[in-house]
This record gives sequence, structure tokens and C-alpha cells, in this order.
Amino acid sequence: MTTNHRTPHTSKAPGVPSGDTGVFSARLLRERGLSPALIAERCAPGGPWQQLLPDVYLLHPGPPSSRERVQAALLYAGRDPGRHGPLGGGREAMVTGRAALALHGFTSVPPLAGQQRIDVLVPHQRRLRDAGDVALVRVRALPNPQELCGLPCVPVPRALADAVTAPDDPDIIRRMLTEAVLAGYCDGAAVLRELAEAESLDLPHVAAALPALHAADRTMGEDRLYAMVRCHRLPDPLWNVELVLPGGPPLGGVDAYWPDEAVAVVVDARAASAGHDDDAWVRHARQRERLEALGITLVHLTPAKLGSALEQQAAIVRTALMASTDRTPAAYVGVIPR
Repeated sequence: MTTNHRTPHTSKAPGVPSGDTGVFSARLLRERGLSPALIAERCAPGGPWQQLLPDVYLLHPGPPSSRERVQAALLYAGRDPGRHGPLGGGREAMVTGRAALALHGFTSVPPLAGQQRIDVLVPHQRRLRDAGDVALVRVRALPNPQELCGLPCVPVPRALADAVTAPDDPDIIRRMLTEAVLAGYCDGAAVLRELAEAESLDLPHVAAALPALHAADRTMGEDRLYAMVRCHRLPDPLWNVELVLPGGPPLGGVDAYWPDEAVAVVVDARAASAGHDDDAWVRHARQRERLEALGITLVHLTPAKLGSALEQQAAIVRTALMASTDRTPAAYVGVIPR
């Protein structure tokens, strides 16, 4: 009788520790003493392993989990997110696009299990092609990644910029952009900067969603302005009013107005983003000139500053209120609720 010495099909192999993630690169398997022939045998039909991507293997049968799909994508793109270390040369890779938004917790995108593609941001010199469900996004300067569930992801503004490049339903784009702001992930100005950097602002499906982004940013800014007045014990202003000259033209709307001190506050991210909205910047400049000619101090605040430096913004408004005693009394203006 001839004895069959062929290696049995089991998921355990010499050099492969139990309890690992189940996703390994070919390089790491070879370093653990497994020959290419043995790897190929275990990935044969009916074998215990499977090849997910070029040089990336799953060490168990059945479909990969969402986490394993992302780990495989990162391994293929150039970085092992676990303790296996980089594939070589200090290259980096991080999840971006809608897969990254799902990891950040967005409800406006499908969960990872429902996404057919995983976008991975890589340095521009990486010489790889898209493979399987992995799409590579090349960039000259990688952002600082955020670790989510142990996986490196780009920050939300960058993920959004990569998520909206392909034509899509404007309603879907609108939901993603507004969720970023209203759920507190980032400010609208940060999203606009990334969209401008990606040259996506003029894409029809993106341009159609920008008014909703501005509205969401304004809502967030107003909420932060209310919190600033309350938390820093500023006098109660008149909220959301239109200023008018008696019998004259309107002077524009303001988010808060202190009539006794003749101080007005406007919150608008576009006031700090002249490069993105020149018309808005001109409107703000003209409003400031008209009000200051009447002795009214106009303070521009942005949602970003109200979020990151609330105490500093409160000090700016308080200083303007206190300085009113040293100014010539302002002209009388009417106030109409907006």
C-alpha cells in the first residue's frame, strides 16, 4: 500500500499563529516559512484558504468580513494595518471615500457590507492598478490618518472629496455633505477646501448640493452662537433680524443685534472663504461699510471658529459691546424679524 504524504487541507499551517486576523500578505507568509507552492495548494478549489487580491490571502473559507475586506485592501495598497508592519519602503495607505465615511459612522452611506468598492488613498508614486473591489486614489501629500477600529482612515473632509468624484444623485451627495456638518464631524469650510482642492466644486452633482451644505453650516453656526451667548453670559441680543433705515433701504440681515450698543453679528462660513464665493465676500464687505458708516459695529464669525475657539469669539463680541461707550452714538435703525 502506498502512503499518501500530501499535506492535509487544514487552515492551520506552520508559522501561522492561531487567533490572527486571517488576512496575510504573500510576503509575510513566505517569511513564516510557507512556500509559494504550499500557499497555492491551500488556495486551490476546496482548500481552506483563498486569495482575495494579488499577494493577499484570507486564511479561512467563506466570504471575508467587512473588516477583512478593508484589511486586504490596505495590504494590497501598501500597508498592513495590524502588527505585521508595512510591506516595505515606509509606504502608507489609508481608507478614503464612502468606505471611510462608513467607518466614521455616516448613516447617509451604505455600511461596508453593502459597498461594492473600497477606495484607498496612496502616494502618487505607488505603481499599482485597481484590483478586485479596491480602487486606488493617488495623492502627492497624504493627510494624517485617523485610526477607526484599528484601521487608518482619512479625515471626513478628504473622504467626502473622494466620495463625490463620480456622478451621482444630487440628493445622495446632499445627504453626505449635510451630515458631515450637522452631525458635528467637521465644518462646511473644511469640506469646501477639500472639494476645491479636488477640483470638484463645479461638478454638476456637487454644485447642486452646495446650497444645502451652506444651509447646514449656517444652522450649526447659529446653534454655536446661541451657546456662546448663553455660556459666556453675554447680554441677550435680538436674534435673526433685518436692519433698515427708517424710510430708507434695507441694510441686510444679521444673526444677532444689540441695539443699545449698536453691535451686530453675522455668522457665515463663506465670509472666510473668499476663494470659494467671491460674490458672498463682496456682499459682506458692502454690508460692513454701510453699517459702519452709520456707527454700527459688524462682527463676522464663522462656524469653524465658533466650534474651535468659542471663548475667543465671545471675547471679540464682548470687546465690541464694551467699546460702544467710547463711540459716537449710532444712527437709529429699524429692526424687523427675519
